Amino acid sequence: MTHVTTVLVALKTITLGLGGLITFFAYRAYRRTNAQALGALALGFAIVTFGALLAGAAHQAFGMNTDVVLVIESALTTAGFGVIVYSLYVE
Repeated sequence: MTHVTTVLVALKTITLGLGGLITFFAYRAYRRTNAQALGALALGFAIVTFGALLAGAAHQAFGMNTDVVLVIESALTTAGFGVIVYSLYVE
């Protein structure tokens, strides 16, 4: 494992932790208020966080090509941010 790989794994782990916390708090707020926008916000952050997790696992555990991993992560990030924009747009 190179230094770059170690740093990348550390940053992905931090991303997973912070994204998981944001998702948890947004979901908890949704459960407390039953506001649909907060539910969508939690879903959006969950998709972005899952994309980071999936990309890291695909690269490290399954040895997938870096280009494919980037496409997977970018697609899930785009979808997640789309849901987040929707959550901020609706009332």
